[in-house]
Amino acid sequence: MPRVFVTGSAGFIGSNLVDRLLADGYEVVGYDNFSTGQPAFMQAALQSGRFTLVEGDVLELSLLSQAMAGSERVFHLAANADVRFGTQHPGKDLEQNTIATYNVLEAMRKNGIRRIAFSSTGSVYGEPDVFPTPENAPFPVQTSLYAASKLSGEALISAYCEGFGFQSFIFRFVSILGERYTHGHVFDFYKQLWQDPTRLRVLGNGKQRKSYLYVQDCIDAMLLAMEKSSAKVNIFNLGVDDYCEVDNSIQWICEALGARPTIEYTGGDRGWIGDSPFIFLDTNKIRSLGWSPKLSIREGVVNTVNFLRANEWVLEARK
Repeated sequence: MPRVFVTGSAGFIGSNLVDRLLADGYEVVGYDNFSTGQPAFMQAALQSGRFTLVEGDVLELSLLSQAMAGSERVFHLAANADVRFGTQHPGKDLEQNTIATYNVLEAMRKNGIRRIAFSSTGSVYGEPDVFPTPENAPFPVQTSLYAASKLSGEALISAYCEGFGFQSFIFRFVSILGERYTHGHVFDFYKQLWQDPTRLRVLGNGKQRKSYLYVQDCIDAMLLAMEKSSAKVNIFNLGVDDYCEVDNSIQWICEALGARPTIEYTGGDRGWIGDSPFIFLDTNKIRSLGWSPKLSIREGVVNTVNFLRANEWVLEARK
């Protein structure tokens, strides 16, 4: 089996992907600066003789290139995922999402590596007119610094495919849920209820409509797409054929915890600047390869709550 390189290997999706790749027989090099990744998520991988962990930042091109040597494909998952706070530090998305992606591509070019999987986002569609939104939907004006930086990363990857003979797999995710989840609305709501089960503050009006996907279903889709697709640039939406309101998610979380809080809404149809009030992706393209999600949105939310309840240390670890 080839050696694969995973950036963001100690993160939520990255660590789950590393464990899956090792279980499938791959040799894996993980790369993470542990700014948000958790060492505990690497414990199982570190027991394998086929896993090497390199602590480093994707902005360190020299170290990145050195660590990547000998790999045959790259999964680039490292990113700034704190979408809500983009306007507070606009340079962070540029540096950690766009420039970091350029560094990954340059490290690949220097090492003669030609295959890359990239974690993009369904937010690149901005606020589209078509739902569910297909991969070939026209792009509207970007409303999120995070999405703009991810779309810039997509553009760089496509250009490297044309200029240097790369093959890419660009995955536009909805929000991902599941074990090792450490940021996002379920985490935020759980932490609030953990601190005070009588009150819950909700950004927006609770009517925002979003789709979600369980992390293992996400990984299934990524690996299948890389196995069955042969185009130069392959773009896939990943999600379920459904969505829920924030209020639905609150209900499932509270039911799982046995909580009955007083809910305080901040108002408006979105939670923060750049938040799209409706995200629902067309997944016919990935489904045409034989993939379908095993868990519903509700099941993904409940699994996430169960993980957080069994691992409340992550609530303190993510300050």
